[in-house]
Amino acid sequence: MSSLKNQITEDMKSAMKAGEKDRLKVVRLILAAIKQVEVDKRIELDDAAVLAVLDKMVKQRRDSVEQFEKGNREDLAAIERAEIEVLETYLPEQLSAEELARMVDEVIAATGAESMRDMGKVMGQIKAKAAGRADMGAVSATVKERLNAL
Repeated sequence: MSSLKNQITEDMKSAMKAGEKDRLKVVRLILAAIKQVEVDKRIELDDAAVLAVLDKMVKQRRDSVEQFEKGNREDLAAIERAEIEVLETYLPEQLSAEELARMVDEVIAATGAESMRDMGKVMGQIKAKAAGRADMGAVSATVKERLNAL
């Protein structure tokens, strides 16, 4: 069992003992999502795969917050934001804009990318390097900006 998955399981137990119902709900959702992927793919997830599941869950909730705000449902948006806070405790620290730009420049130099045609090659390498540490939408925008500047 991956160390991250173990940590999440232990956090579920401690949330139960402490009576933290909101946190417990989110931790159970995380474990259910991990279990679902394991059952579907018939594999045991490692830390990188668990991070991918967590990243997907955060993205879904950010999309939900956006939709709830458009629909003037601040009560539901607040619930989603609270869930994002719990989910983010398991993700590594996010890259700053400067760190992301530096990483993009390094990958562009390493791959020899010269134009937008090379975007897939650059994104593939950055996705591996920045897994769970950056929003891929922001990464994509940065890569486009850098490649267009070449």
